Amino acid sequence: MSATPELSIVIPVYNEELNLPTLFARLYPVLDAIGRSYEVVFTNDGSADRSIELLKAQFAARPDVTRVIDFNSNYGQHMAIMAAFERVRGTVIVTLDADLQNPPEEIPKLLEKIDAGHDYVGGYRLDRQDSLFRTWASRLINIVREHTTNIEMTDQGCMLRAYRRPIIEAIVHSGAINTFIPALAYSFSSNPAEVGVKHEERHAGASNYSVYKLIRLNFDLVTGFSIAPLQYFTMFAMACCAGSALFVLVLAIRRLFFDYTAAEGLFTLFGVLFFLMSVALLGIGLIGEYVGRTYQVVRARQRYFIKEVHERKE
Repeated sequence: MSATPELSIVIPVYNEELNLPTLFARLYPVLDAIGRSYEVVFTNDGSADRSIELLKAQFAARPDVTRVIDFNSNYGQHMAIMAAFERVRGTVIVTLDADLQNPPEEIPKLLEKIDAGHDYVGGYRLDRQDSLFRTWASRLINIVREHTTNIEMTDQGCMLRAYRRPIIEAIVHSGAINTFIPALAYSFSSNPAEVGVKHEERHAGASNYSVYKLIRLNFDLVTGFSIAPLQYFTMFAMACCAGSALFVLVLAIRRLFFDYTAAEGLFTLFGVLFFLMSVALLGIGLIGEYVGRTYQVVRARQRYFIKEVHERKE
């Protein structure tokens, strides 16, 4: 393994024992054919299956180009990538999922863009093979992100991306706790680009991203790069207050000048009260998201714990 390989491939792994043998069989021939010195850095994100045994076996088979970081627990995909970013040696770094939905054969497309002078290249999925729900949810999330941040990405959910080393160093030195790595890289990039990549059905197993995790991920994206949600909520709350005041005025006029029962006015006022309470609770939750992120940064707790690193000693 070169002390400074030209290319580093970063792959987070969580319960992917069914996909890893096929990934190994497809990935290494692609990298060997590129003709550049390379390393492959796997991060086992606390897998509960046999993923770590397969990764150790691959390290034993190709110790010259393989490195394995083993977490003691599950910290999430982005922390797994950050741990690898802190240890990569390459001048160009490519991130790739282990489920083979983004084929490793597409890596040369990203490298062509890097060679053309771009410092960050994002992939976007062509002819997505996800379910209709995930496809439309992703489109909706993209729209929300476009209107709340200045991050311009065609497909924020595609993890097949390439970075020059200065971008990776900026990400590592940022010290971000809850972050969305592709968006953070975009904010540091001076010459970003995108390229369409193939998308395949998941080779085996089920997605490790539940609806809850996807929602949490996008909370990190929106609240980590913009205060627009707070500003939008403030404007919405002002509109609600104005509407409620107008509605109360209408009720008072009806009560004074028309013969309506007191019960009707009482239930209407309860309805207005419950609506305003829900608006207040929504605002408290939104503020809590920002305060919680501030607390995580201030307490400076270790983001993850590495149980073991498997790599050839130079």
